[in-house]
Amino acid sequence: MTNLNYQSAGVNIEQGDKASRIAYENAKKTFVSREGKIGQPFALDGGFSGVLDMGEFLLVQNDDGVGTKFEIAERVKKYDTLGDDLAAMVVDDAICVGAEVISLTNTIDTPEINPDMIQDLTNGLAQVCLSQKIVIPGGEIAELPGTLKRAVWNATAVGIVKKNKFITGKNIIAGQKIIGLKGRVLRSNGMSLARKICEVNFGSNWHQVRWKNNVTWGEVLLTPSKIYHRLLLAQVLGDFESKRIFDISGIVHVTGGGVPGNLPRIFSKNIGALLDDLHEPHEVIKDLQRLGSVDEAECYSTWHCGTAMLLVCNESDASAICKTLNSADKEVDAKVVGKITNSPSIQLISQFSGKTLDFPIT
Repeated sequence: MTNLNYQSAGVNIEQGDKASRIAYENAKKTFVSREGKIGQPFALDGGFSGVLDMGEFLLVQNDDGVGTKFEIAERVKKYDTLGDDLAAMVVDDAICVGAEVISLTNTIDTPEINPDMIQDLTNGLAQVCLSQKIVIPGGEIAELPGTLKRAVWNATAVGIVKKNKFITGKNIIAGQKIIGLKGRVLRSNGMSLARKICEVNFGSNWHQVRWKNNVTWGEVLLTPSKIYHRLLLAQVLGDFESKRIFDISGIVHVTGGGVPGNLPRIFSKNIGALLDDLHEPHEVIKDLQRLGSVDEAECYSTWHCGTAMLLVCNESDASAICKTLNSADKEVDAKVVGKITNSPSIQLISQFSGKTLDFPIT
């Protein structure tokens, strides 16, 4: 079989990155409109969220969606767990700067209104937001016949953080430790490659094919995302009013682009990382890698491959942070996965084969 990759699945990463840069450069043109006023923006090139200066605190905003994971939900006819995925994509971006998310709005664009689907989607999202102490002040449902083939679900999160607790990555130095938090199967990125591999191997009804233990491929790929936002606030960062529990120099949400694509987003020049003990990829990811003959570097550049959140801290705090997180939630399997280096590259030991992969930071 020809090696499959994200581009063969129909996703052009280079063009996507170019489009993001274009959009952000145009967005920055508006910054001058709030200069000297409440809501003056912070320019965070490469950051995970947009940040506005509200005087005594910072307002954080970011947007994302569940992507083509919705297509799998439609195949399986199961929508009640997509709220986990939607919330994870926005609140776990906001937590990267230390922000406590206070509200989340969402938009559902669909070719045809299905009240039962809307009930499952919005009830699932409401339950997740309750657990994360987030309100849903509103949203929008748009019926767009003839425009869409399937529904699209996106959200905007709004968070707050005090200025002295704002995390930018500027304090990251060589020698600091990197803590990794374990992820589940997939979040809401890299799904197009997973779907392509399944279609090539199992045909158009791949979602009905058994994976293991009477669980189908459709069901296992729909596994809801783990959310780290409230756990990190409670155990590491402290909420808006609380004092910082542990000093954290940087936080990375491992989504599109994987570890090598996201970790450099918080680095200054001449900083890199050695990741020698990442979590083992889920058995589903191992199977997808084998079925698609996917190059290991492509896997780590597309999926989180086991480690879905990274924290950078001083060596002296690393053990205590891991112990605290694991005591609160054993599923995250917090552990030191690497360290910060002076080499401008991301070197990681592949948990597929044990070989070293090198991703230069340009």
